[in-house]
Amino acid sequence: MTTLVLCVDRANDIGRKTGLSTPVVGWEAVRSLVTDVGLADPEDSSVNCLLAALRTTRELRDEREDAEIAVISGTSDSPVGADRAVARQLDDLAERYDVESAVVVIDSAEDERLVPVVESRFRVDAVDRVVVRQAHDIESTYYLLKQFLGDEELRSTILVPLGVGLLLVPLLLVQFTPAVAMAGLAALMGAVLLYKGLAIDEFLSDAPDQIRDALYSGQVSVVTYAVAAGLAIVGLFLGALAIRTPGVGGSEEVLVPSLLFVYHSVPWLALAALTASAGRLLDELIGSERVSTSYMNLPFGVVAIGLVVRGFAGFLLERQGELPNLELLGRLALTPVQRLAMFIVAGIVVSVVGVRISASVSDETLEDVVDTPRENES
Repeated sequence: MTTLVLCVDRANDIGRKTGLSTPVVGWEAVRSLVTDVGLADPEDSSVNCLLAALRTTRELRDEREDAEIAVISGTSDSPVGADRAVARQLDDLAERYDVESAVVVIDSAEDERLVPVVESRFRVDAVDRVVVRQAHDIESTYYLLKQFLGDEELRSTILVPLGVGLLLVPLLLVQFTPAVAMAGLAALMGAVLLYKGLAIDEFLSDAPDQIRDALYSGQVSVVTYAVAAGLAIVGLFLGALAIRTPGVGGSEEVLVPSLLFVYHSVPWLALAALTASAGRLLDELIGSERVSTSYMNLPFGVVAIGLVVRGFAGFLLERQGELPNLELLGRLALTPVQRLAMFIVAGIVVSVVGVRISASVSDETLEDVVDTPRENES
């Protein structure tokens, strides 16, 4: 049983430059062929291919394998004729040798097309691609592009958005100025990259199943999430209305409208987050009859952050004259600094209360876990 090392030359460069007919079989015959090809054209990459085949044969023989080397080429000007000529030479080798497997050595992308022809006759254990160092970048780029084009997921991720963008370029240039067209195209490509990079497509594909499972399982968080979404929309809407309605100072700067948006939307956004976290807390309580510390801390953390953010926004707006002074109990007017300090202290108090409640709940849960094994032992 022989391992056949095949040096494939589809373009018949070896036969055309040396005048020899293929197949050329045997160690000494191929060594002589290397000299003939090198003298005929020292720059031909076939010399490297022949030397690589000789080295592979030597390595197999060093491993105590029965290896034989052969050189085949396509002796025809047409691609179909060249492939059929290679097929005939392979059939001749199959008759002359008891071939168990083959190792194919090639030096170009054109020669690689003959690998399926070899596989139809012999079992191919390996394909050795010989890349000359001077042409390494070109050959490597080709193989990378070939691998890229063979990957369906990469094609759909890169080529499809790129093709759509190129198709939109002339349409945008007809309707808009070049600057607007390029800006729109860049925004589109950026949105596509974020869509794939953030795995939004996977989230959207899994969302229907998750919603269906949540509805069938009777989770309270499904309803609270819907309520939280509504509250968030209300908060964003009220923040937008605050920007459109000038305040006391009527400033047209960018900073003041942004602070107005934050000041009016934060309470509703915090309430939305509080509602969502409350639903998740109820699901945890109903499902396991125990509440983890993280779920218990979340509502208090949301309220504390909302108070602090609203306090800083109110402080800055009051200094700009966009908000009236805050009155405590309808009588005592607070300065901007006192107003900010009150919101910060309130946020810290809420956070500390949340930590204390979470700690007490976790301690009770730990005691229950410890007492349960004792009751079982008794």
